[in-house]
Amino acid sequence: TENRSDLEDLHLYATPREQRFRRFASLEFEGQLYMTPYDFIQAVTSDEPKRKQEFYNAKTARENELNQILMETPPVWKGSSKLFRNLNEKGVISYTEYLFLLCILTKPHAGFRIAFNMFDTDGNEMVDKKEFLVLQEIFRKKNEKREKRGDEEKRAMLRLQLYGYHTPTNSVLKTEGEDLVPRSYWDTLRRSTSQALFSDLAERADDISSSLSDTTLLVHFFGKKGKAELNFEDFYRFMDNLQTEVLEIEFLSYSNGMNTISEEDFAHILLRYTNVENTSSYLENMRCSIPEEKGITFEEFRSFFQFLNNLEDFAIAMQMYNFASRSIGQDEFKRAVYVATGVKLSPHLVNTVFKIFDVDRDDQLSYKEFIGIMKDRLNRGFRGYKPIQRYTTFKSCVRKELYSR
Repeated sequence: TENRSDLEDLHLYATPREQRFRRFASLEFEGQLYMTPYDFIQAVTSDEPKRKQEFYNAKTARENELNQILMETPPVWKGSSKLFRNLNEKGVISYTEYLFLLCILTKPHAGFRIAFNMFDTDGNEMVDKKEFLVLQEIFRKKNEKREKRGDEEKRAMLRLQLYGYHTPTNSVLKTEGEDLVPRSYWDTLRRSTSQALFSDLAERADDISSSLSDTTLLVHFFGKKGKAELNFEDFYRFMDNLQTEVLEIEFLSYSNGMNTISEEDFAHILLRYTNVENTSSYLENMRCSIPEEKGITFEEFRSFFQFLNNLEDFAIAMQMYNFASRSIGQDEFKRAVYVATGVKLSPHLVNTVFKIFDVDRDDQLSYKEFIGIMKDRLNRGFRGYKPIQRYTTFKSCVRKELYSR
């Protein structure tokens, strides 16, 4: 009971991302917590774990059980957009890998090359296991800057849970006099990997490798012996498959086996992880503006989220068009999306987006409001999920209106 209480107390010293990882992680090995591929999918598509579990009640795995799980990991050239679903419980993902995968989910395809080059510290167009493990130190260093002050023993226990080893408090990167905390883990990668060439960070990766257990990603990328190297084509395919898989899971959870989801369900998905207080007004506006349900296909659904991953470029394009201070029409919006991101949105999809966000129904979209809401959406999983009332069809909405009169 006393040990259980200590583990509960650790939640008070954890950041929001650490808290979420601990809440969904279902495996523990030698004091370190791991997610299964199933846990990761749940963490990015659901507000709470579907199975009843607590961060202090993870299943303890033995070494032979862990090795057996990793034996079933396919090589990277056998990857697909069903990799995580096929592995299900047969895999282990560390905390730093969880952060890395979150970065990838919200980045445009052009960013995959940047990510690969950041790992390729020797510039040989291949990434080996040692280079990839630099990720451990980069994310650990960022977390050190964000750690909440308090009981040093509890903080050390939390580091052991998340990283699998006790970490020194002295800086590894040569950043003396620098007190700047980057805004995101992606920014941290961009900043810190460039410093890896001029620091002892790469050498530190040798120590990390000897003290850490293998994971599903490490075996998938670098083989069971850890000697293989990862080229950009395989790296790109893995990242593209990951984005596609998460979107497929979200889409299928609403499509009920059909080829489309309703416009209302599309709105529900868009608004579920945002700071919008009165979501019902957006949904009601859309119901009245689209009298007949046509449906959103998966290709339309995927193209919109590809656009969202390019949101920063879109915002710059809009500023160049001088639309930042005023509302815009559908044609202007569609052209700006294509120019900035190369993504072509269908007329029906653009019309649906406008009907969701065009609260005053003037067929104009408030640029600032739209950008703000969609930036919230990119922070999936770290804002409270707000249940939104759903109707199975638009006809049921009409019936409800009639009976209310």
